Amino acid sequence: MKLSQMRLCSVLLLVVVIVGEVEVSRAVTCTPTELSPCVAAIIGQQPPSAACCSKLREQRPCLCGYLRDPSLRQYVNSPNARRVASSCGVPTPRC
Repeated sequence: MKLSQMRLCSVLLLVVVIVGEVEVSRAVTCTPTELSPCVAAIIGQQPPSAACCSKLREQRPCLCGYLRDPSLRQYVNSPNARRVASSCGVPTPRC
């Protein structure tokens, strides 16, 4: 793993820990840390795991909130994150 990828991974994990929880009215608790099974697929070029896809589908109602958060936007909207979402059959949200 390249140094820049390691830094991105470290920053992503730090941001996820700092951000904490965001509530959504659809009985889904928006917790960015729930997407941790997707970190390897977003940082690397490997396909997303079943656990990643499951969590991504579960957190789908939260994606617009994550995109509005300046701390998370760059990760949620990255080309690799969009590739992972597409591989999991999760459409890019229109917020």
